[in-house]
Amino acid sequence: METLTVIGFAIAFFALIMASVALHEIGHMVPAKRFGVRVPRYFVGFGPTMWSTKRGDTEYGIKWFPLGGFVQLLGMYPPRPDGKRRRTRLADFADTARSAEWEDITPTDVENERLFYQKKTWQKLVVMAGGPVMNLLIAFVLLLGVTATYGVARSQTTVAYVQACVLTDPTRTECTAADPVSPAAAAGLQVGDKVVSFNGVAITSYAQLSSLIRANLDNEARIVVERNGAEVALTPVHTVVNSVADTLDPGARVQAGWLGVSPQRELERGGPVEVLGDMWTMTQQSVVALVQFPVKVWHVVYGMATGQPRSVYDPISILGASTVAGQVVASGEVTLPEKVATFTTLLASVNLFLALFNFVPLPPLDGGHIAGALYEWARRKVAKLFGRRDPGFFDTAKLLPVAYAVGALLLLSGVALILADIISPVQLF
Repeated sequence: METLTVIGFAIAFFALIMASVALHEIGHMVPAKRFGVRVPRYFVGFGPTMWSTKRGDTEYGIKWFPLGGFVQLLGMYPPRPDGKRRRTRLADFADTARSAEWEDITPTDVENERLFYQKKTWQKLVVMAGGPVMNLLIAFVLLLGVTATYGVARSQTTVAYVQACVLTDPTRTECTAADPVSPAAAAGLQVGDKVVSFNGVAITSYAQLSSLIRANLDNEARIVVERNGAEVALTPVHTVVNSVADTLDPGARVQAGWLGVSPQRELERGGPVEVLGDMWTMTQQSVVALVQFPVKVWHVVYGMATGQPRSVYDPISILGASTVAGQVVASGEVTLPEKVATFTTLLASVNLFLALFNFVPLPPLDGGHIAGALYEWARRKVAKLFGRRDPGFFDTAKLLPVAYAVGALLLLSGVALILADIISPVQLF
C-alpha cells in the first residue's frame, strides 16, 4: 500500500511540475502575443503530437513525451546580413538553421513586424524573462500559502541540546573520556537557556548567533543567557575550529568556529516579507548548486557506478523529485499538515530552481536570449556614441553551436540523473 501511495503522489507531483512548465511557456507566449510576435505553436511535451487544436494563428497541443514544453516564437533568427562575407562552416550552419525557420515566415510577417528579432530590446527582455518570472511567481505563491497557514520551522535562540564533547573522530557519535569537553558544556550552557548576547553583541536571531560563532574561530567567547527570567553571564570559554556544514551548500563541510549547541525549532507564520527572505536564501543556495552542477552530476554517476549511497544533497531529476515528494506523503513519521506543507514547499523549490536555471546566460536557455538582446542593445549604443554605422541585429544563429553543446550537456546530465534516481534513489526515511 505504501509503494502505491509513493507512486500515486509521485505521479501527481510530476503532473504539477508539467503544469509549472506549461505556465512557464505561457509566461513567454502572453507578452509575445501582446507585442505582436506571431506564435505558431504552443505545446506541452515533446515528440509525436497526442492532441492539438488551432485558435487564431496558434496551434495548441500536447505531445506524447511529457518532459518539458515549448512555445515557438517566429523570427528568433534575423535574416543573413547583406554584403559579402567570408564563408565558414559556422556561417553555413547558421544559415541552414535560419533557412529552416524562415520557411514559416511570410512577407506579411516582415512587413507587419511580427517577428521576434524586430521587437524593441525591452520587449525582447520581457518576453524571454516572462517564463522564469512565471516560475518565480508560482514559487512565491506556494511558499506564501505554506508560510501564512502552516508556518515554517525556524531555529530559535533558545538552546535545545548541548553537545558534551568535541568529537575528535567524525565517524563516532558518542563521547569518550579522551574527547575534550565542548565549549558549550564548559561554559555551563543548559537546555532552555536563551542566548542574549555573544561577545557583547545583542542576539536577535539564531542565524546571527550562528554567524558570530562561526566567525569567532578559536577565540574567546563571552556568552550571556536568559535563565529562569534572569540574565546570567556564563564562564568565558574559547570556541574551537571544527568541521561544520556550509551555509550555502549543506552537503559540504567547512572549517569554522564551533560552540556545541543545537537550537530549538518552532513553527512561525509570516507574510510576503518572510517569504521573500526565504526565497533569497534559497536563491543563494541554488546559485551555488548551479555552479557546482556538472561536478555534482559526475559525483552522482561515479557513486552510482561504485555502489555508494546517494546523499539527500545530491542533484536529482524531475523523476527523483517526484519520488521524494511521494516518499514524504507516504511516510508515517510526519503529520498530514506537515506532509502537505513539505509537498508544497518542494514544488515551490523546483519552480524556483527552474527559474534560476533558465536565467543562466547561455543558449538555448532564456538567459542566453536575454544576454543576446542586451549585447545587441549595447553594441548599437556604443556605435551611436562613437558615430559609427548601426551594426544591425545580432545574429543569434551564430550561437547555435553553443546552444547544441549546452543542450547535449543537459540531455546527458538529465539521463544520468534519471538512471541514478532509478538505480540508487535518494531515501529520506
